[in-house]
Amino acid sequence: MCGIAGVMNAPNGSEIMIDMLDAIKHRGPDGRGIKTLAQGKIVLGHVRLSIIDLSSYASQPMRDSNGRCTIIYNGELYNYRELKKELVELGHHFFSNSDTEVVLESYIEWGKKCLNRFNGMFAFAVWDENKQEIFIARDRYGIKPLYYTTINGQFVFASEQKAIMEYPGFVRKINPQILKEYFTFQNIFSEDMLLDGIKILPAGTYMEADIGTIASVRPVKYWDYKFEEPQQTLSEEEYIEQLQYLFRKSVERQMVSDVPVGSYLSGGMDSGSITALASKSINNLKTFTCGFDLHSASGIEMAYDEREKSEWMSYQFGTEHYEIVLKAGDMERCMKELVWAIEEPRVGQSYPNYYVSRLASKFVKVVLSGAGGDELFGGYPWRYYRSVKNQNFEEYVDKYFAFWQRLVPQDIQNELLMPLGSEIRNLEARDIFMEVFHDVDKKKVSPEECVNHSMYFEAKTFLHGLLVIEDKISMASSLETRIPFLDNELVDFAMKLPVNMKLSKLNEVARIDENESGHKIDKYYKRTKDGKKLLRKAMDRIIPKEIIEAEKQGFTPPDNAWFRGESIQYIKEAAFDNNAKMFDYLDKSTVQKLVSEHISGQKNWRLFVWSVLVFHQWCNEFL
Repeated sequence: MCGIAGVMNAPNGSEIMIDMLDAIKHRGPDGRGIKTLAQGKIVLGHVRLSIIDLSSYASQPMRDSNGRCTIIYNGELYNYRELKKELVELGHHFFSNSDTEVVLESYIEWGKKCLNRFNGMFAFAVWDENKQEIFIARDRYGIKPLYYTTINGQFVFASEQKAIMEYPGFVRKINPQILKEYFTFQNIFSEDMLLDGIKILPAGTYMEADIGTIASVRPVKYWDYKFEEPQQTLSEEEYIEQLQYLFRKSVERQMVSDVPVGSYLSGGMDSGSITALASKSINNLKTFTCGFDLHSASGIEMAYDEREKSEWMSYQFGTEHYEIVLKAGDMERCMKELVWAIEEPRVGQSYPNYYVSRLASKFVKVVLSGAGGDELFGGYPWRYYRSVKNQNFEEYVDKYFAFWQRLVPQDIQNELLMPLGSEIRNLEARDIFMEVFHDVDKKKVSPEECVNHSMYFEAKTFLHGLLVIEDKISMASSLETRIPFLDNELVDFAMKLPVNMKLSKLNEVARIDENESGHKIDKYYKRTKDGKKLLRKAMDRIIPKEIIEAEKQGFTPPDNAWFRGESIQYIKEAAFDNNAKMFDYLDKSTVQKLVSEHISGQKNWRLFVWSVLVFHQWCNEFL
């Protein structure tokens, strides 16, 4: 796991690269390298976090033995040993034991088709001397980010935006269309970023171009999610056996490492199942949990601390367990560092993840996460069920779009974004929403197919946002996060799993407000016993039944109490600072009205308050 950066057609590229790598040195404290190619027209840089093959032979930028190609690579390839064996049989020679060299030789052997052979997480760039061409790619699911921009005909890319900001001539200004997107969805769906001019290479895409055409080149998709009903189905028992086999195989693959591996361990099924399997291979597996001090909490928030169940699972699986307990005030203490780390406001509150990754980094270099289980196996039924009965695709989109306007209603949003004026006047958020479904078969509108459309949407947007944030948070502490649920074979299985193996009550909707705090997934399950149906039955044979059936104490702080208690002063200082930079873009009276309504208990604007706090800090850090 590392950080990469590259520039094309840049004068003094080697000098610029030093500053770019300094900006992302947290991603790779174990080494750094810079290589200048093509008579100075190409400069590639790399900072290294050593995970597989700790020797200098695995240092980057790495050139193949024939001197044809040079690679910079960030990621882990879990099937690299199998690919290496195949490549050796095809006549390739290796000088290291790294997966980086396997990626490099795979590109030399198969070109862009190599991407279809990779099972892992990655973002990399290869300079091909023979073709005089650069090839840039990102993994299927978008676990590892890669950003790029063009400045005066010079192409710049990096693992984080901070490196691009160091490039001479880059001007920091806001993209008003993306600000509207964020305050509609609490996420960014587009390729453009909040910092104008920077784009993210979409998940499952690549770019290839020579020096003369790089400015006009566009991403090419090589893979996409495809949730669909199978033409032939198996029995439930056969599905359970397949899922157990694939899940075990995935966890085993993702434990490959030359450094210590640990696991997050919440009180629930997904991380518990990963921990159960990993602990069979690693003696005294180190596990990590974040809990919450509840002295100022009340009501349902008294159940938010998840330590008791995680401690019980640690006992069951024989792990070496570590905990951090967050108190009121810890949010504001880390906000500056958190926003600097994540670079762009996305999804919900992430500061508990920031603290627990910092804890894990003190003991291990690699940690396993339970992310992805809900998105693949139907963990959000109250979302899907809002839009399962439709006459046509447009009706489906109308219903689902209405739900995903997460922060404020449209009429309030118009007031909120008034300072942006004509810059967003013709921008329709529904069009942005609809673009996510660009490649979806819009003739399919049965209830099952609409659930599949919703799962596609959430994997492309919500899960992608979680993955980008997780990468930034973990790498801020020089920690690599691995996602066993996002194994190619397991994902392929999940996408073709019948909806009735994930959900059982398509006609029953128990409504849950997204502004509710707490772990809504498990509240819903407790109320309906629906969602992740097959996964629960398969994991029942891996972890104790009590964990499968118990209500999970969710990984979320008691923010209702804290936002209206200990954190009130911090919130007021941000929202009622009349000179705040954010009020160049947000209407001051609207922000202050909504925040006042939340603090007083008049209305629940919990998600909006968090978004205002993050955007306020983002303006201070990046503008």
